[in-house]
Amino acid sequence: MTIGDLIRLLSDGEFHSGEQLGEQLGVSRAAVWKQLRKLEALGIVMEAVKGQGYRLAEPLELLDGAHIVSGLSRESRGLLTRLFVEETLTSSNAFLRERFDHGAGHGEICLVEQQSAGRGRRGRTWSTPWGRSLMMSLGWRVESGVTALEGLSLAVGVVLAQVLERHGLKPRLKWPNDVLLEGADGALGKLAGILVEVTGDTAGPCTVVIGMGINVDLTPEFRKGLDQPAAAIHDQAPEVMRNELAVELIEVLLPLVANFEREGFAVWQADWNQRHAYAGHEVDILRGHQREQAVAVGVDAAGNLLVNQQGQQLRLAGGEISLRARP
Repeated sequence: MTIGDLIRLLSDGEFHSGEQLGEQLGVSRAAVWKQLRKLEALGIVMEAVKGQGYRLAEPLELLDGAHIVSGLSRESRGLLTRLFVEETLTSSNAFLRERFDHGAGHGEICLVEQQSAGRGRRGRTWSTPWGRSLMMSLGWRVESGVTALEGLSLAVGVVLAQVLERHGLKPRLKWPNDVLLEGADGALGKLAGILVEVTGDTAGPCTVVIGMGINVDLTPEFRKGLDQPAAAIHDQAPEVMRNELAVELIEVLLPLVANFEREGFAVWQADWNQRHAYAGHEVDILRGHQREQAVAVGVDAAGNLLVNQQGQQLRLAGGEISLRARP
């Protein structure tokens, strides 16, 4: 019995007694009780009525690998080697990096309900509630080397934004790897983060793992524990389903990585600049403990950020540079 098995039973809107759940899952009432306690610890709200049993306060849509694969086009299925759907991992990126270590990984996608040690850029943690985000990693092998992947994280941000725009959202892109969404108060909150990890030679074959975490539905309690403003898809588009969103993203991500080695970021440059959250705004550039002021312009054909500083235009690469809008 897994947490997913229990959630599937409790999500039908009916009450289930501990005895019924044990019979359906083939375990003891004590084992069911332990799993119910785990659900509470994960922030999954349940209703308990004496004499009737338990049910989820609101249903959770679990990821369904078979449904996702069946929704893909023939072209995408031809590019997809394998789809993994996991309940809990330390990190979906780490999962695919390990697959590469064992000679697999290329064309593989991993989806996970919750990560216990998810990471963002510069080693930051990426915290998500169970079953309320879409966390996806894609592995690909590139023959041309690391330099052929310049700007890849920005291109991924563009296709993610394009998918969200189909649902009436108006996401904005923050260099180099964040997707933002404007809240009801006009403030921009982080909707998604992208982490691209490359292993290999500068001029020789290399492997890349593209990870993304997208907030789909965040509870008020979860938001209170975050150290920055956050946004979720259901804030503005509650009808969006996670499995359908996964299908749409895979449809655009697979051809993106398949062609990126040949096309590069230049074909995505204009689309990224069109969605630039801070174009023409004053920003703080953070390099370690140093903070510099500048005006953001856009990105060049390699994905570098262009800023104006004291009458000069500077070109900033990624690495240890962060960007903050000035209040």
